[in-house]
Amino acid sequence: MSIKRLVVLIFVIVPLTAWFIVKPVRVVAPKLIGITCPSEGICVDDVAKFEAAKDLHTEALSFIASTLAPLSQNPKVIFCSTVACAESFGLGARSAVTVARFGTVIGPNAWKNYYVRHEMIHVLQAEQIGVIRLLFKPEWFIEGMAYTLSDDPRDKLIEPFETDRKLFRTWYQAIGKDSVWSAANEL
Repeated sequence: MSIKRLVVLIFVIVPLTAWFIVKPVRVVAPKLIGITCPSEGICVDDVAKFEAAKDLHTEALSFIASTLAPLSQNPKVIFCSTVACAESFGLGARSAVTVARFGTVIGPNAWKNYYVRHEMIHVLQAEQIGVIRLLFKPEWFIEGMAYTLSDDPRDKLIEPFETDRKLFRTWYQAIGKDSVWSAANEL
């Protein structure tokens, strides 16, 4: 294969294929699918709902900073108020999704403080542990932390998330807030 063909494959074909097949990758450039980003880090499909999105974003960042640690960068969060918007990012049955450190999509049923906090915890996990290393951490740690420390008010979660939350709570009580990231790196 020639160098020219390899360059076209790597820099044109692969990204275009990902754009159309792996819909969550669209968080990288939400404006290309009609999403408006009125301020840095906050994008909406309906500009009339920007203030509500901004309030959720601000509260989540403040909450995460006081509960765990501040985020080093203002994360991009796309707030979808419609199912069509959520589907354009491939949410499917999920309420929200965080794509590494590229961005987060909040679906129409997830416009609640604890959902946004949950996703911001995933962003913080990627910052503190690293995206690649996070792939090798136990699911109970990744999801259990997000469900527990977001103050998710639901008494009972569907499985496996309820078990993840219980396992994380037990682990967290043993290690404490001050040791969470060093202990997480040992998992």
